[in-house]
Amino acid sequence: MDATNLLRGARIVPVVVVDDPATAAPLAEVLFEAGLDAIEITLRTPGALKAIENIVAAFPDACVGAGSVRTAEQFVQIRDVGARFAVSPGSSELLREAAALNQMPFIPGAVTASEIIRLQEHGYALIKFFPAELAGGMQMLKALGSPLPEARFFPTGGITPALAVEYLQVPSVACIGGSWIAPGSLLVAEGFAAIARLARDAARLIA
Repeated sequence: MDATNLLRGARIVPVVVVDDPATAAPLAEVLFEAGLDAIEITLRTPGALKAIENIVAAFPDACVGAGSVRTAEQFVQIRDVGARFAVSPGSSELLREAAALNQMPFIPGAVTASEIIRLQEHGYALIKFFPAELAGGMQMLKALGSPLPEARFFPTGGITPALAVEYLQVPSVACIGGSWIAPGSLLVAEGFAAIARLARDAARLIA
């Protein structure tokens, strides 16, 4: 259930914490209009599942995924609301089994060579690297990429617009997660015009 092909065209994925599900569809609209093709809604709030459902209802073809997935039961929940991929900060046998059972493209997390090799043995090429900056950042990814050339990484955590370009230049980085694009303060205030500007700025980094 590797997600490489699904996210092949998405170089920057907004990672969003949604408190009010009513803001989800307007948020998705400005992100898509800016040219960002995928969204990760983290399962950190009670309204996260409804937020995903609202985006899918408004944009049936949207590539919207669920982040912070940590239980097998959540794979059923996100499948039922229309999520197209799942992201976890880590990995376990139960999570991998749930991904396969629910036919859900999955991006498991790893930060060590042993973890990465174990995921590769299970068929995963695209791997979440979190928390990116605290786990060694670009230098760590470059170090891991040399002995593990097949691995492709989706780093998230602590990446700023200034760092984004440098991360995207690392050969093993397939895409990055950007929490700066739709910060919670702007989303709560329904500052969609400001989010649109941040999204357009992000899209220009990959143009």
